[in-house]
Amino acid sequence: MSSWKGKTRGGTTGYRIFLFLLNSFGIKPAYFLLYFVATYFVLFAHKASKPMYFYFNKILGFGIFKSIRYLLLNNITFGKVIIDKVVLMAGIKNKFTFDFHGEEHLNFLADNEGGLIISAHIGNWEIAGHLLKRINTKVHIVMLDAEHKNIKAMLDNTMKHKKLNIIPIRDDMSHLFKIKDALAAKQIVAIHGDRFLEGSKFITSNFLGKPAKFPTGPFYLALKYNKPVVFVTALKETNTHYQFSSTSPKLYTNSRNLEQRKAMLKVIISDYILIMEKALLKHPEQWFNYYYFWN
Repeated sequence: MSSWKGKTRGGTTGYRIFLFLLNSFGIKPAYFLLYFVATYFVLFAHKASKPMYFYFNKILGFGIFKSIRYLLLNNITFGKVIIDKVVLMAGIKNKFTFDFHGEEHLNFLADNEGGLIISAHIGNWEIAGHLLKRINTKVHIVMLDAEHKNIKAMLDNTMKHKKLNIIPIRDDMSHLFKIKDALAAKQIVAIHGDRFLEGSKFITSNFLGKPAKFPTGPFYLALKYNKPVVFVTALKETNTHYQFSSTSPKLYTNSRNLEQRKAMLKVIISDYILIMEKALLKHPEQWFNYYYFWN
Protein backbone atom coordinates (compact mmCIF):
# COMPACT_ATOMS: atom_id res chain seq x y z
CA MET A 1 0.00 0.00 0.00
CA SER A 2 1.29 3.48 -0.88
CA SER A 3 0.84 6.00 1.89
CA TRP A 4 -0.21 9.58 1.27
CA LYS A 5 2.72 11.96 0.67
CA GLY A 6 1.27 14.90 2.56
CA LYS A 7 0.35 17.20 -0.32
CA THR A 8 -3.15 18.00 -1.52
CA ARG A 9 -3.86 17.63 -5.23
CA GLY A 10 -4.44 20.90 -7.04
CA GLY A 11 -1.82 23.66 -6.86
CA THR A 12 -1.85 27.40 -6.32
CA THR A 13 -1.84 28.14 -10.06
CA GLY A 14 -5.06 26.17 -10.54
CA TYR A 15 -6.73 28.04 -7.70
CA ARG A 16 -5.68 31.40 -9.15
CA ILE A 17 -6.90 30.54 -12.65
CA PHE A 18 -10.30 29.51 -11.34
CA LEU A 19 -10.46 32.57 -9.07
CA PHE A 20 -9.80 34.82 -12.08
CA LEU A 21 -12.49 33.08 -14.16
CA LEU A 22 -14.97 33.20 -11.30
CA ASN A 23 -14.46 36.89 -10.64
CA SER A 24 -14.54 37.74 -14.33
CA PHE A 25 -17.18 35.45 -15.80
CA GLY A 26 -18.93 33.49 -13.05
CA ILE A 27 -19.23 29.82 -12.14
CA LYS A 28 -20.55 28.31 -15.39
CA PRO A 29 -17.49 29.12 -17.57
CA ALA A 30 -15.23 27.73 -14.84
CA TYR A 31 -17.29 24.55 -14.73
CA PHE A 32 -17.11 24.30 -18.53
CA LEU A 33 -13.31 24.54 -18.45
CA LEU A 34 -13.27 21.56 -16.11
CA TYR A 35 -14.26 19.12 -18.85
CA PHE A 36 -10.99 19.86 -20.68
CA VAL A 37 -8.92 19.85 -17.50
CA ALA A 38 -10.48 16.57 -16.31
CA THR A 39 -9.87 14.90 -19.68
CA TYR A 40 -6.22 15.96 -19.52
CA PHE A 41 -5.80 14.51 -16.02
CA VAL A 42 -7.42 11.21 -17.00
CA LEU A 43 -5.18 10.85 -20.06
CA PHE A 44 -1.87 12.14 -18.73
CA ALA A 45 -1.86 12.33 -14.91
CA HIS A 46 -1.33 8.59 -14.46
CA LYS A 47 0.03 8.91 -10.92
CA ALA A 48 -3.41 10.05 -9.75
CA SER A 49 -5.55 8.26 -12.34
CA LYS A 50 -4.24 4.73 -11.74
CA PRO A 51 -5.14 4.59 -8.01
CA MET A 52 -8.55 6.08 -8.75
CA TYR A 53 -9.18 3.57 -11.54
CA PHE A 54 -8.14 0.83 -9.09
CA TYR A 55 -10.75 2.15 -6.63
CA PHE A 56 -13.56 2.02 -9.18
CA ASN A 57 -12.52 -1.21 -10.89
CA LYS A 58 -11.11 -3.39 -8.09
CA ILE A 59 -12.71 -2.01 -4.92
CA LEU A 60 -16.18 -1.15 -6.21
CA GLY A 61 -16.15 -3.81 -8.93
CA PHE A 62 -17.10 -1.53 -11.82
CA GLY A 63 -16.42 -2.76 -15.35
CA ILE A 64 -13.72 -1.21 -17.53
CA PHE A 65 -15.90 1.34 -19.33
CA LYS A 66 -17.88 2.25 -16.22
CA SER A 67 -14.61 2.72 -14.32
CA ILE A 68 -13.27 5.05 -17.02
CA ARG A 69 -16.55 7.00 -17.03
CA TYR A 70 -16.45 7.38 -13.26
CA LEU A 71 -12.76 8.31 -13.40
CA LEU A 72 -13.67 11.24 -15.66
CA LEU A 73 -16.66 12.12 -13.46
CA ASN A 74 -14.43 12.01 -10.38
CA ASN A 75 -12.00 14.51 -11.88
CA ILE A 76 -14.80 16.82 -12.99
CA THR A 77 -16.45 16.66 -9.57
CA PHE A 78 -13.15 17.29 -7.81
CA GLY A 79 -12.68 20.42 -9.90
CA LYS A 80 -16.20 21.60 -9.12
CA VAL A 81 -15.56 21.06 -5.42
CA ILE A 82 -12.46 23.27 -5.63
CA ILE A 83 -14.40 25.94 -7.52
CA ASP A 84 -17.26 25.83 -5.02
CA LYS A 85 -14.79 26.16 -2.15
CA VAL A 86 -13.17 29.23 -3.71
CA VAL A 87 -16.56 30.79 -4.50
CA LEU A 88 -17.80 30.46 -0.94
CA MET A 89 -14.60 31.46 0.80
CA ALA A 90 -14.02 34.45 -1.49
CA GLY A 91 -17.60 35.64 -1.05
CA ILE A 92 -18.41 35.43 -4.77
CA LYS A 93 -22.12 35.65 -5.61
CA ASN A 94 -23.64 32.18 -6.02
CA LYS A 95 -26.85 30.14 -5.96
CA PHE A 96 -25.75 27.37 -3.62
CA THR A 97 -28.30 25.78 -1.30
CA PHE A 98 -27.66 23.48 1.65
CA ASP A 99 -29.42 20.83 3.68
CA PHE A 100 -28.08 20.42 7.21
CA HIS A 101 -28.89 17.09 8.81
CA GLY A 102 -27.72 16.87 12.38
CA GLU A 103 -26.88 20.51 13.06
CA GLU A 104 -28.30 20.01 16.55
CA HIS A 105 -25.50 17.53 17.26
CA LEU A 106 -22.86 20.18 16.65
CA ASN A 107 -24.81 22.64 18.77
CA PHE A 108 -24.77 20.03 21.54
CA LEU A 109 -20.97 19.90 21.38
CA ALA A 110 -20.74 23.68 21.40
CA ASP A 111 -23.14 24.10 24.33
CA ASN A 112 -21.50 21.45 26.49
CA GLU A 113 -17.97 20.06 26.66
CA GLY A 114 -16.84 20.60 23.08
CA GLY A 115 -15.61 17.59 21.14
CA LEU A 116 -14.27 16.18 17.90
CA ILE A 117 -15.57 16.30 14.35
CA ILE A 118 -13.99 13.55 12.27
CA SER A 119 -14.48 13.59 8.50
CA ALA A 120 -12.80 12.25 5.36
CA HIS A 121 -11.65 13.39 1.95
CA ILE A 122 -15.11 12.69 0.58
CA GLY A 123 -17.30 15.41 -0.92
CA ASN A 124 -16.49 18.96 0.18
CA TRP A 125 -15.53 19.34 3.81
CA GLU A 126 -14.78 23.08 3.43
CA ILE A 127 -18.43 23.64 2.50
CA ALA A 128 -19.21 22.75 6.09
CA GLY A 129 -17.70 26.08 7.07
CA HIS A 130 -21.08 27.59 6.18
CA LEU A 131 -22.57 25.57 9.00
CA LEU A 132 -19.67 25.70 11.42
CA LYS A 133 -19.67 29.49 11.49
CA ARG A 134 -23.20 29.28 12.91
CA ILE A 135 -22.02 27.14 15.82
CA ASN A 136 -21.62 29.12 19.02
CA THR A 137 -18.01 28.19 19.71
CA LYS A 138 -14.64 28.27 18.00
CA VAL A 139 -13.85 25.43 15.61
CA HIS A 140 -10.23 24.40 15.02
CA ILE A 141 -9.52 22.63 11.72
CA VAL A 142 -6.44 20.37 11.78
CA MET A 143 -4.54 20.03 8.50
CA LEU A 144 -1.10 18.83 7.49
CA ASP A 145 1.55 21.53 7.30
CA ALA A 146 2.97 19.76 4.24
CA GLU A 147 0.00 20.98 2.23
CA HIS A 148 0.94 23.75 -0.14
CA LYS A 149 1.60 26.86 1.97
CA ASN A 150 0.08 29.28 -0.52
CA ILE A 151 -3.19 27.34 -0.57
CA LYS A 152 -3.23 27.26 3.22
CA ALA A 153 -2.57 31.01 3.28
CA MET A 154 -5.56 31.50 0.98
CA LEU A 155 -7.73 29.54 3.40
CA ASP A 156 -6.39 31.55 6.35
CA ASN A 157 -7.24 34.84 4.65
CA THR A 158 -10.76 33.85 3.70
CA MET A 159 -11.54 32.35 7.10
CA LYS A 160 -10.30 35.22 9.25
CA HIS A 161 -13.79 36.64 9.77
CA LYS A 162 -15.26 33.30 10.83
CA LYS A 163 -15.08 31.37 14.07
CA LEU A 164 -12.60 29.05 12.41
CA ASN A 165 -8.93 28.48 13.15
CA ILE A 166 -6.40 26.31 11.32
CA ILE A 167 -4.05 24.09 13.35
CA PRO A 168 -1.21 22.89 11.07
CA ILE A 169 0.34 19.49 11.84
CA ARG A 170 4.08 20.03 12.27
CA ASP A 171 7.12 17.87 12.93
CA ASP A 172 7.75 19.63 16.26
CA MET A 173 4.40 18.28 17.52
CA SER A 174 3.23 21.78 18.50
CA HIS A 175 -0.15 20.97 17.01
CA LEU A 176 -0.79 18.46 19.82
CA PHE A 177 -0.59 21.22 22.41
CA LYS A 178 -2.95 23.42 20.38
CA ILE A 179 -5.44 20.56 20.08
CA LYS A 180 -5.17 19.93 23.82
CA ASP A 181 -5.76 23.64 24.59
CA ALA A 182 -8.77 23.80 22.25
CA LEU A 183 -10.43 20.76 23.81
CA ALA A 184 -9.61 22.00 27.33
CA ALA A 185 -11.40 25.24 26.42
CA LYS A 186 -14.49 23.18 25.51
CA GLN A 187 -14.15 24.08 21.85
CA ILE A 188 -14.46 21.87 18.76
CA VAL A 189 -11.61 20.25 16.84
CA ALA A 190 -12.23 19.05 13.27
CA ILE A 191 -9.87 16.51 11.73
CA HIS A 192 -9.76 13.98 8.91
CA GLY A 193 -9.46 10.30 9.77
CA ASP A 194 -8.58 8.79 6.40
CA ARG A 195 -4.97 9.61 5.55
CA PHE A 196 -2.19 7.32 6.67
CA LEU A 197 1.40 8.56 6.58
CA GLU A 198 4.44 6.26 6.76
CA GLY A 199 5.60 5.97 10.34
CA SER A 200 2.18 6.70 11.82
CA LYS A 201 0.41 4.25 14.08
CA PHE A 202 -2.48 2.58 12.30
CA ILE A 203 -5.19 -0.04 12.52
CA THR A 204 -6.14 -2.18 9.53
CA SER A 205 -9.89 -2.49 8.98
CA ASN A 206 -12.11 -3.59 6.12
CA PHE A 207 -13.32 -0.61 4.10
CA LEU A 208 -15.70 -1.28 1.21
CA GLY A 209 -14.85 -4.95 1.60
CA LYS A 210 -11.06 -4.66 1.40
CA PRO A 211 -8.42 -4.07 4.12
CA ALA A 212 -7.10 -0.53 4.49
CA LYS A 213 -4.93 1.28 7.03
CA PHE A 214 -6.46 4.01 9.17
CA PRO A 215 -4.37 6.30 11.40
CA THR A 216 -5.14 5.87 15.09
CA GLY A 217 -4.15 9.44 15.99
CA PRO A 218 -7.41 11.28 15.20
CA PHE A 219 -9.48 8.64 16.97
CA TYR A 220 -7.17 8.35 19.98
CA LEU A 221 -7.79 12.05 20.72
CA ALA A 222 -11.37 11.18 21.69
CA LEU A 223 -10.15 8.61 24.20
CA LYS A 224 -7.25 10.62 25.59
CA TYR A 225 -9.31 13.75 26.29
CA ASN A 226 -12.60 11.97 27.02
CA LYS A 227 -14.52 13.99 24.43
CA PRO A 228 -17.58 13.03 22.36
CA VAL A 229 -17.18 12.44 18.63
CA VAL A 230 -19.39 13.16 15.62
CA PHE A 231 -18.70 11.90 12.10
CA VAL A 232 -19.63 14.27 9.28
CA THR A 233 -19.94 14.28 5.49
CA ALA A 234 -20.67 17.10 3.05
CA LEU A 235 -21.77 15.70 -0.32
CA LYS A 236 -22.36 17.58 -3.57
CA GLU A 237 -25.84 16.52 -4.71
CA THR A 238 -26.18 18.82 -7.74
CA ASN A 239 -24.21 21.71 -9.23
CA THR A 240 -25.79 24.08 -6.72
CA HIS A 241 -26.86 21.90 -3.80
CA TYR A 242 -24.97 20.28 -0.91
CA GLN A 243 -26.04 17.97 1.89
CA PHE A 244 -24.22 18.15 5.21
CA SER A 245 -24.78 15.28 7.64
CA SER A 246 -23.60 14.71 11.19
CA THR A 247 -24.00 11.70 13.43
CA SER A 248 -25.12 12.11 17.03
CA PRO A 249 -22.32 12.64 19.59
CA LYS A 250 -20.85 9.47 21.02
CA LEU A 251 -18.48 9.16 23.98
CA TYR A 252 -16.06 6.24 23.84
CA THR A 253 -14.57 4.79 27.03
CA ASN A 254 -10.80 4.89 27.46
CA SER A 255 -8.80 2.29 29.35
CA ARG A 256 -5.32 2.08 30.85
CA ASN A 257 -5.15 -1.47 29.55
CA LEU A 258 -3.39 -1.37 26.18
CA GLU A 259 -5.40 -4.21 24.63
CA GLN A 260 -8.72 -2.75 25.77
CA ARG A 261 -7.71 0.66 24.42
CA LYS A 262 -6.78 -0.86 21.06
CA ALA A 263 -10.12 -2.68 20.99
CA MET A 264 -11.95 0.61 21.60
CA LEU A 265 -9.97 2.30 18.83
CA LYS A 266 -11.18 -0.46 16.50
CA VAL A 267 -14.76 0.27 17.59
CA ILE A 268 -14.41 4.00 16.85
CA ILE A 269 -12.82 3.34 13.47
CA SER A 270 -15.53 0.78 12.62
CA ASP A 271 -18.23 3.35 13.42
CA TYR A 272 -16.39 5.90 11.28
CA ILE A 273 -16.04 3.48 8.37
CA LEU A 274 -19.79 2.73 8.36
CA ILE A 275 -20.58 6.42 7.84
CA MET A 276 -17.96 6.90 5.13
CA GLU A 277 -19.05 3.74 3.30
CA LYS A 278 -22.64 4.99 3.29
CA ALA A 279 -21.49 8.26 1.71
CA LEU A 280 -19.40 6.53 -0.97
CA LEU A 281 -22.09 4.03 -1.89
CA LYS A 282 -24.33 7.03 -2.58
CA HIS A 283 -21.68 9.10 -4.36
CA PRO A 284 -18.72 6.87 -5.34
CA GLU A 285 -17.32 9.64 -7.56
CA GLN A 286 -16.68 11.86 -4.52
CA TRP A 287 -13.72 9.89 -3.16
CA PHE A 288 -10.73 12.25 -3.33
CA ASN A 289 -7.74 10.24 -2.08
CA TYR A 290 -5.52 10.05 -5.16
CA TYR A 291 -3.19 7.26 -4.07
CA TYR A 292 -3.47 3.52 -3.39
CA PHE A 293 -5.54 3.63 -0.21
CA TRP A 294 -6.17 -0.10 0.15
CA ASN A 295 -3.58 -2.73 1.12
